[in-house]
Amino acid sequence: MTPADASNPPPAWTEPELAGNPHADAGKPEKVRRMFAAIAHRYDLNNRLHSFWRDQAWRRAAVRMAGVRPADRVLDVACGTGDLTRAFADAGPAEVIGADFTPQMLDIARAKRGRVIEYLEADAQNLPFPDGRFDVVSIAFGIRNVQRPERALAEFFRVLAPGGRLIVLEFAEPRLAPVRWINGLYTKRVMPLTATLISGDRSGAYRYLPRSVETFLTREEMERALRAAGFASVRQRAMTFGVCVAYRADKPGA
Repeated sequence: MTPADASNPPPAWTEPELAGNPHADAGKPEKVRRMFAAIAHRYDLNNRLHSFWRDQAWRRAAVRMAGVRPADRVLDVACGTGDLTRAFADAGPAEVIGADFTPQMLDIARAKRGRVIEYLEADAQNLPFPDGRFDVVSIAFGIRNVQRPERALAEFFRVLAPGGRLIVLEFAEPRLAPVRWINGLYTKRVMPLTATLISGDRSGAYRYLPRSVETFLTREEMERALRAAGFASVRQRAMTFGVCVAYRADKPGA
């Protein structure tokens, strides 16, 4: 690769790839890593602006849904720049660990001061922890980015202690037709343009985002996937007209 090529890498996602189902792409893991590396420096800003500052409220709601206790050990998977990880730390558990497979996102998470949190590079589908290590496992806006969601859910189940809680925060297609139309116009037309301008992104990240939501599991399919992984007492909470959904699934046991 020449120096000119290095400064102008090819996009992670091309238009033909996004015209199909990005979740079926065999190269998805590396493309997702490249994508997040490219947008890490403006990730938080774009999250705030394009959620109309609702993203932090969604994360706080997810923490409340987890019912964090002082003795709990928490693992936040696909932690990105650490916003949900820090929200869990604010709830006062005994231990909080953030894991992500994009080093550039972890660099930003570690630079945020004020909380004692351990961050490490790890893949959601192959977590480097023993069975039953955590009381709470969470993943925010990350489950649709893994190659095999069912494998990640199995890993979450494995590292949770009996009676542990899994929290999944994810975008969804709103059920009300007028809201779905407005949301589709915003996420497929407006947001890709403005977010790309703000981030200077050339990876295709903000074209991938709406397509990855549109082609991912429905709310009913997510519940079935959680139960298939062994979880019980699965429940969900839709927020902001159904744009975002928080799921809680409990591991049977104590």
